[in-house]
Amino acid sequence: MTMIRPGRDDDAADFIRLIGDAWSEFPNCILDVDGEVPELRALASHFRKAGGAVWVAEENGHAIGMVATRPLGSDRAWEINKMYVEKTQRGTGLAHRLLGGAESHAREQGAERLVLWTDTRFEAAHRFYEKRGYVRAGSIRILDDLSKSLEFRYAKPARGLVVEAADAAAAASAERSLAEILVACVADGGSLDHRHPLSLDAARALWRKVSADVAMGTRLLLIAWQEGRMAGTVQLDLATPETEPHRAVLRQLLVHPDFRRAGVGRALVQRAEQAARGIGRSLLTLDCRAGEAAERLFGGLGWVQAGRIPGFGRDAAGQPADQILLYRVL
Repeated sequence: MTMIRPGRDDDAADFIRLIGDAWSEFPNCILDVDGEVPELRALASHFRKAGGAVWVAEENGHAIGMVATRPLGSDRAWEINKMYVEKTQRGTGLAHRLLGGAESHAREQGAERLVLWTDTRFEAAHRFYEKRGYVRAGSIRILDDLSKSLEFRYAKPARGLVVEAADAAAAASAERSLAEILVACVADGGSLDHRHPLSLDAARALWRKVSADVAMGTRLLLIAWQEGRMAGTVQLDLATPETEPHRAVLRQLLVHPDFRRAGVGRALVQRAEQAARGIGRSLLTLDCRAGEAAERLFGGLGWVQAGRIPGFGRDAAGQPADQILLYRVL
């Protein structure tokens, strides 16, 4: 049976083994404990002095995973550190248990934001963090160490309902999670441009195009988190004709079914309106399926119906469905 307990200084040998084994999977990753990371000799004390904590996962007395967290002292952010599990334990859910516990501890201590650094070579770790709702944030960090390490910074809001704009790096790293949201919305019968079942590969391909538009500056991507979980998204299409520089198109308002009726859609639309004002767009337009929840949402937010096209599309049952055109003057 796997048990997760607070780490101790006398776990040093296990901590060093877990990190060393993980690093040994990559060429030129060198763990020089005494020369570069002497804190591993007394890791519990190290994190305790920093106001944080470390945990170890054990199975029959054998250490199989670890994680730590500490406050950064700015913007009420906490950093996730030393996230490692044995190779044989990957895919078992242990990493999720460890990271989830560290995140919960940080929230209980008042964290508003969670950040972490991960080596650019650790691609499986990137996928894991992205699945947990983290996105790339900021520039690459260059370490003057024996391993010649380059590190990506990942971050996400820790608590509450938060909507943030994603830059090109964040958009690319969010593709997997956003694809899962899109697939879930289509499966739930959302009035989108796709039929169920939509494969994850097809959904990711769609988000890669969005990421490319974000990088080109022709699209603004907003992402919502609820208690640290990615909950929804919306886009502002800025690629309007040169005669319409004041207009933007609101596209793909998506809220994961698990987060419906919690104010996520409203927060996304209001943040999109705020962002549009900030870049000088004074008119927003959109179209949506008549009779759906989106129509009621936009009506309640002051959007005006400009027209209706009968039988514009087909619903999930294949029946004709009307499309309505809406606008909002900001």
